Amino acid sequence: MSLSVGFPNAAGITIGGKSASTLRAQSEATADGAAQALGTKQGDGKQVRTGTVGLDKGADPQEAQASDNTSIAVKVLLKRLKELQQQLREQQQQLAAAQAATYSTPEAKVTAVSAIQGQIADTNGAILQTSASLIKEVTKGSSTGSVVNTTA
Repeated sequence: MSLSVGFPNAAGITIGGKSASTLRAQSEATADGAAQALGTKQGDGKQVRTGTVGLDKGADPQEAQASDNTSIAVKVLLKRLKELQQQLREQQQQLAAAQAATYSTPEAKVTAVSAIQGQIADTNGAILQTSASLIKEVTKGSSTGSVVNTTA
């Protein structure tokens, strides 16, 4: 016998009072606005890589956790967390490009860099909030049934 814990309507999950589609649209609009403010284009050849080399290859631990017996809420939160982490990487690249760019005045550089740092802070907050929700879902399920696949 198996027990499944989840929400009947995963699309109804909100993070910070906003739906996942609303948050995604806002983050895309913010990223587009930052790129336009910096005058960068998507394929301008200036790419900065962050993180540990080689970790992007092989199995993703989050995907390994999202097995068939995890709840829909956990899967949605893992997907959102992955999206936020990708957004953070892109914002870090924008920050590096903004810091390396030349500006007409020092104030213009401070304004551009500060705007991106604000976006990074917002994204970090969303990551923390999503992580907390994910932890709550996983621990809630652990006391009522099998939510996370513990097989090796």
